[in-house]
Amino acid sequence: MATTTISHQAIGSIVSHNRPFKASLFLKEPLNVPMKLSPKRFKIEATASQVIDNTVLSPSKNKPFESKKRSNEAALILIRHGESLWNEKNLFTGCVDVPLTQKGVGEAIEAGKKISNIPVDLIFTSSLIRAQMTAMLAMTQHRRKKVPIILHNESVKAKTWSHVFSEETRKQSIPVIAAWQLNERMYGELQGLNKKETAERYGTEQVHEWRRSYEIPPPKGESLEMCAERAVAYFEDNIKPELASGNNVMIAAHGNSLRSIIMYLDDLTSQEVTSLDLSTGIPLLYIFRDGKFMKRGSPVGPTEAGVYAYTKRLAQYREKLDEASLN
Repeated sequence: MATTTISHQAIGSIVSHNRPFKASLFLKEPLNVPMKLSPKRFKIEATASQVIDNTVLSPSKNKPFESKKRSNEAALILIRHGESLWNEKNLFTGCVDVPLTQKGVGEAIEAGKKISNIPVDLIFTSSLIRAQMTAMLAMTQHRRKKVPIILHNESVKAKTWSHVFSEETRKQSIPVIAAWQLNERMYGELQGLNKKETAERYGTEQVHEWRRSYEIPPPKGESLEMCAERAVAYFEDNIKPELASGNNVMIAAHGNSLRSIIMYLDDLTSQEVTSLDLSTGIPLLYIFRDGKFMKRGSPVGPTEAGVYAYTKRLAQYREKLDEASLN
């Protein structure tokens, strides 16, 4: 496992040193000084909902859009990235960093339409471009029209140079955190190989075992169990605390890292998770309330009423969106 971890850290954009990293500091940082970086731990004293004056301004009008008070409920959106160029070619991708196809771009945009009425305060993605593209493209469809901004904390200079000095601009932005722990399962010596040709070479049963077994990794790669170890640990340390603070979170990641997180959320067994399939570009919605996760399925579309009636808070959020659009 140590070799795999080192390999991921080499390509990762943010390493949290196994300590919690809370990105909502982006919305609270004073304007006239660069953000301070602790070499061992990132610390936050306020949530994204508790911006400087406790209000969020409408993107089109200089007046409060909604009061952002701490809530005991938060939305969690999970999206598997759209189709990648290697998905299209039927190649094992793993941690190789390849972009979306045109179809994948369309899937990301359609996913964005389906969550366009669901609040998003923070976005977490893997360090791989296909997940980041999916998150960015999805947010272009959101009715709040906030701009997702990738936070760069890999060095003091990167953090300082990317600092935003406008309070109003920060209010209309969504912090995006890229983390290698959310990367796809590392497929080792299978990466770049054609899936059909690999099955012909090693046998269908062997390849199926590498792909679907919970504990057995491909040659020099990760098992689903190893992927779950890093992904769930990151979720517990960095994402769950944000939800507990009332922040609404979107995660754009990969089939295996998301399966790992869903295993944790739904309390699935190792056998149950191996049969779980996630389609590209289809969002899943959870509600976090009183320390528990409630699965709400996938929003059908931007005009689907049912998904917003799951909770009173989501219904009220959509009503305010509708009111703002009429002004």
